[in-house]
Amino acid sequence: MCGRIAVLASPDATSAFLGLDDLESFPPRYNVAPTQPILVVTAGPQRPPGSNRSDRMALLARWGLIPAWTKNPADMPLLINARSETAIEKASFKTAMRHRRALIPVSGFYEWKKLPGNRRQPYWLRPRKGGLVALAGLMETWSEPGGSEIDTAAILTTGASADIMHIHDRMPVVIQPEDFARWLDCRTQEPRDVVHLMRPAQPDFFEQIPVSELVNKVANTGPEIQRRVEPLPEAAPERAAKPKPEKQKPDDGQMTLF
Repeated sequence: MCGRIAVLASPDATSAFLGLDDLESFPPRYNVAPTQPILVVTAGPQRPPGSNRSDRMALLARWGLIPAWTKNPADMPLLINARSETAIEKASFKTAMRHRRALIPVSGFYEWKKLPGNRRQPYWLRPRKGGLVALAGLMETWSEPGGSEIDTAAILTTGASADIMHIHDRMPVVIQPEDFARWLDCRTQEPRDVVHLMRPAQPDFFEQIPVSELVNKVANTGPEIQRRVEPLPEAAPERAAKPKPEKQKPDDGQMTLF
């Protein structure tokens, strides 16, 4: 699962990485949570020959995909992730897989490792080489009964790479720059043509940084949530045994000399 991301690169760096025209200015975002807006890149209109304009477009979408056929979003679960193994057939995602594949630029993501004693250790996972990474996404535009539209998106996940498995058994799908065009090309590339791109990242692609529980709260949005800490011990802390109360001898109403 991928339930929190961070976007720290400048608009210029993001544009250069994704082959976009200029982006509007935006601040670093250290703790992006579901239902918040995320930057999504899709294929744009085809440009005439000789044009130097990008054929990709960027927009903000609500993180949490709402299928176009949904009548009432309140009746739907929050679809922040889509399993890559089943997205081609699943009703909620198959139309987006065919027509609206997207790239979601991030500086990294957070994951929580389950520990004994109902504890969880947060980790900040970022590319070892730094910079941005493009996650595979799906997009849908949902029309409200009143006629207004809202763009929504989900992040595709796959089985975790061997080095991340100790934290979680799932991870977001990473699309490499050389595959951007094919992934976004929904005109000539059907889902079966790009299914091989939905694979785990290479081992050691992501650096794993244990961080404090500050990241657990969405209200914490500063760089301090990414500071490295000593991870919690694997073993659950032992609880001090409570002293057993002494058993009282029943009073038989008789007096004793001893």
